[in-house]
Amino acid sequence: MLRSISHKAAARQQMCIIYYSTTSFSKIRRSAADAVKDIESKSTLLVGGFGLCGIPENLIAALNKNNHVKDLTIVSNNAGVSDFGLGLLLKTRQVKRMISSYVGENKVFENQYLNGDLEVELTPQGSLAERVRAGGAGIPAFYTSTAYGTLIQEGKLPIKYKSDGSVELYCKPREVREFNGQKYIMEEAITGDYAFIKAWKGDSEGNLIFKGSARNFNPVMAKAAKCTIAEVEEIVPVGSLDPDQIHLPGVYIHRLIQGEKYEKRIEKLTVAFDGNEKEPTNGQASIKREKIVRRAAKEFKNGMYVNLGIGMPMAASNYVEPGVSLKLQSENGILGLGPYPKPGEADPDLINAGKETVTLTVGASIFGSDESFALIRGSHVDLTVLGALQVSAKGDLANFFIPKKMIKGPGGAMDLVASKETKVVVTMEHVDKYGNPKIVEQCDLPLTGVGCVKTIITDLAVFNVDPEKGLILSEVADEVTIDEIKAKTACTFTVTDKLKTF
Repeated sequence: MLRSISHKAAARQQMCIIYYSTTSFSKIRRSAADAVKDIESKSTLLVGGFGLCGIPENLIAALNKNNHVKDLTIVSNNAGVSDFGLGLLLKTRQVKRMISSYVGENKVFENQYLNGDLEVELTPQGSLAERVRAGGAGIPAFYTSTAYGTLIQEGKLPIKYKSDGSVELYCKPREVREFNGQKYIMEEAITGDYAFIKAWKGDSEGNLIFKGSARNFNPVMAKAAKCTIAEVEEIVPVGSLDPDQIHLPGVYIHRLIQGEKYEKRIEKLTVAFDGNEKEPTNGQASIKREKIVRRAAKEFKNGMYVNLGIGMPMAASNYVEPGVSLKLQSENGILGLGPYPKPGEADPDLINAGKETVTLTVGASIFGSDESFALIRGSHVDLTVLGALQVSAKGDLANFFIPKKMIKGPGGAMDLVASKETKVVVTMEHVDKYGNPKIVEQCDLPLTGVGCVKTIITDLAVFNVDPEKGLILSEVADEVTIDEIKAKTACTFTVTDKLKTF
C-alpha cells in the first residue's frame, strides 16, 4: 500500500509547482538582429504570412542585413513583393531555393526562376500547409488526391532552368496509390532549421494570439522548426492572456521579440464603391466580363459554402440573387467573407485569397491555412468557381503555368479541384487575346486537375461536362449562334434539346 504523502512533502511539492509555473528561461530577445544573429548559410527557413499579410517583416529585414547569410532554402506560400518581405532576400541573392505555392506578381521571383537564377519547388497551397503540418506532428508523409495527373505527380515540373531556357532540374515524381477507387499521391513532410512567424500579441512564455487573416501560415510554420522565432506587436505579462483564447501555445516558440515598427503594407487595397462612384469599365471587355459573372452568380444556391477564385469568380459575388444566402470561404483561413471595406476602413490584417482587403459577415470564422485546406480537401465546400487558361473536352483544367513564359503557381487551385464532391465551375472568355480557343480537345498547357470541371461559363456559351458524353452546350449568350460557338471551340460538342439563352 502506498503511504500517504506528508504535509511537509505536500507543501514542498506545491512550492515546486508554483515555482515552475512562474519562473522560466526567458525567450525574449532584445531585437530582431539579436534573434537572427546565429542563422547560418544553407539553413532551411520556414516563414509565415500570406501575400504581405502577417509577414514577420522585422525578422526578414534583420536577416536581409546579414547579407553574408546565403544559399537559404525558404518555405513560404509566396515571396512578398520585389521590394518588401521575402522579396528583399531574393533581391540580395540570399535564397537558393523557394518552396512555395504562388509566385504571383513578384517579377523578381518570376524572373529569377525563369532565368535559371533560383530554384523553385512549386507545391499546391494545401499540400504545402499539410506537408509542414505533418512535419511538425512527426508524420513523415501522407497521401492526397491533390496534383494527381499533373506535372508534379509525374516529376516533370521544372525546379531550375539553365540560362539557355532548358531545364536543369525537375521535381521528384510522386508515388501513386489507389484508395477506394481514387488515385492519390504521396507527399513528404517538411521541417526547417528555423521559422519566422508574426503574431499580434504574445506573453513572455511565447503564448500567441493572431489577428484576423494574419494567422494564415504562421501557426503551422511555428510547429515544424527546430528553432521558431516569433515577432509580435505587443508583449504582455504572463497571465494577461486568457488561456481559452490562445491560438498557439508557447511550447512551439523559442525566441520572441516585439517588433520595432510595422509598415503592414497592403498589397491590393480594395474598397467598396459608394453611391456616387461607378466601377471602371473597358468597353467590350467589361461587357463580356459582366455577362460572365452575372451568369456565374446563377450557380449560387441558398445555404451553399462557396470558394471564389481571383478576378471574375470573386466578382460574381456582387450579383447574388435575392433570397440566396452564401458563406464565402477563402483559402487563407476565412469562412464568411464580406464585401470590400469602405474607404478609410481597410484592415491590413484582413485580406482574401486574392490579397484584397475585405470585411467579414456576421457569423464569420477565422482559422489557419492548414485548417482551411482540410475543409477543402474534406469536401466541405459545395462549389468553387475559378478562371482558366484552357479547359479540355473531358473537363481537364489548366490555369497556372505557361512554360518559359508565365508562372503564377498552382496556389490553392489544385486542392480546390481535387475533391470529387465539390462542383467546379470555370469562368473565362471563350477565346484568348489572340483569338485562340480556350476550350480544346486536349490541354497543351500543364494541368491543374484532371476531369474536374463540371460547368464552363464563357461570354458566348455555357457547357456542362459529362464524363461519358463530353461537352454539352446548354446555354448560348443573346445574339450568339451555334455556328459562331463551333468556330471558336476547338473540340466537338453536343447541343441539349432544351437549349436556353442567357
